[in-house]
Amino acid sequence: MGTSIALHYEVPGDDFTRAGEASADLKSRLKKLGLPSDAVRRAAIALYEGEINMVIHAGGGQIDVEIYPDCVEMTLTDEGPGIENIELAMREGYSTAPEEVRNLGFGAGMGLPNMKSYTDEFKIKSTVGKGTELFMRVGM
Repeated sequence: MGTSIALHYEVPGDDFTRAGEASADLKSRLKKLGLPSDAVRRAAIALYEGEINMVIHAGGGQIDVEIYPDCVEMTLTDEGPGIENIELAMREGYSTAPEEVRNLGFGAGMGLPNMKSYTDEFKIKSTVGKGTELFMRVGM
């Protein structure tokens, strides 16, 4: 593998049937590159949680991934409503997902905490009314 491999994904909003396409593609690509299975699993789980959050809360967004020999870096950006209270949103079980989303089995308030726990580096920037940017890094 050269210096890095760049991937870009568009996450459609409000379409749970397509949520998970980016994480499934990334998982497949990382496996084909022969990267450690634990790192592949952690990156796929973190990215899946991010995709679901984009569908539930932000009307979709974009994901940019850089695959390096020693890590995978994922940047998720959206133009959703933003997160009013990041500290509160990071609490396990806290959710602003609407009831119809919860009835589908999503929105349990574990997305952001899972993203943080499955990654080696996790940064979140959000502006109410403008959107959110997440950065996640998984080391090999």
